Amino acid sequence: MSCSMVHPARGVTTRSEWRHARHGCPSPGDDGCVAERNVLGADLQPCGTDPMTGFYRDGRCSTGPEDLGSHTICAVVTAEFLDHQRSIGNDLSTPRPQYRFPGLVPGDRWCVTAANWARAYNDGVAAPVVLACTNEAVLQIVPMEALRKHAVDVPADPSSLGL
Repeated sequence: MSCSMVHPARGVTTRSEWRHARHGCPSPGDDGCVAERNVLGADLQPCGTDPMTGFYRDGRCSTGPEDLGSHTICAVVTAEFLDHQRSIGNDLSTPRPQYRFPGLVPGDRWCVTAANWARAYNDGVAAPVVLACTNEAVLQIVPMEALRKHAVDVPADPSSLGL
């Protein structure tokens, strides 16, 4: 079942169509149209699809006005980061099917909120960050220097890292 809404100029659309129209993209299937940029100034790359991440569950750390938490940082979660998140009331390990959330394990790539990642950073347990997949919108909340300190290149299959 697709969630739909009313676009002021086009009538009823799906969430995906709404986001593309909002950014001037002709249609969601238009591969030549990338609406958002990463912190490096290039096209925002997918963060992860297993599990499917992103505020919109589209695999990207895309954001919009309805994303009040700013799920803009593509993190490779660690056991320490997951423990920290649980300790601050943000349990990322327990599955929550009603939110299409599978529960995370160390090594998963996930679009985390800027504020909670920054809190983990300040507490010394920040998760590694994939800059090419981290939305430039995060720079309004987290300085690039902090992100660079935790930047990591991660292969498409993180299991090859032995996590």
